[in-house]
Amino acid sequence: MRKLMVAACGSLLLSAPLAQADVVGLGANVSYWDSDLSGQASNKGDVVDVENDLNLDSDTNANTSVYFEHPVPVLPNVRLNYTLVEQSGRGRLSGDFDGIPFVVGGTDVRSDLDLEQLDLTLYYEVLDNWVNLDLGLTARDLSGELTVQEIGGGQSVSQTKVDAVLPMGYVAARFDLPLTGVSVGAEGNFVSYSGDSLHDFNAYGQLEIAVLQLRAGYRQMSIDYEDDDESLDVEIDGPFVSAGVVF
Repeated sequence: MRKLMVAACGSLLLSAPLAQADVVGLGANVSYWDSDLSGQASNKGDVVDVENDLNLDSDTNANTSVYFEHPVPVLPNVRLNYTLVEQSGRGRLSGDFDGIPFVVGGTDVRSDLDLEQLDLTLYYEVLDNWVNLDLGLTARDLSGELTVQEIGGGQSVSQTKVDAVLPMGYVAARFDLPLTGVSVGAEGNFVSYSGDSLHDFNAYGQLEIAVLQLRAGYRQMSIDYEDDDESLDVEIDGPFVSAGVVF
């Protein structure tokens, strides 16, 4: 399935008419993502609800990206993106979970979820005027760990890990309102194979003033990943704001 997806995306890129940038372009931005978390994790057959059982709340959700565009035919443009999601909370288990025993009334636990993503995206500009369309491929280095620790009692600890490099399709579209500096757009990455899937989409409004670029929008990321006897099936979504510069 992975080879089929890569081949299909590659064929799409090769067959699409490409629009080259007239000059070299460079941009960078940083954003804050105010997200909520839902879903579940499993370890050795035991399942826990990350929202209701663990009561995880957002601590840090940061995102940084840079891109480089050029007028050289055939060669793709390049985009790097880094996302860090850190959530922690205190909750109560309603059953056994990976060696943490259930006690009458519920087991009190402290939990931490850390997710890191580093994306390398190679893409082409298919349209480049007041309607903009980019198509490409992303290699995503995804790593994460959910730690659940018993409070009191035997101080038992559970760790559920995610570690993978995933090929993903990339698409971005933007519609500019001429002479205003205002635009609306959406972009996303997606992959699905062997029962696992990852989708990461956002929609936004944007304002450009000289070299300053401001965005506000909504982002949703869905991870369904399984490795041996560990799995993570969660959704992270919420509004974001960003500021950047373009040259």
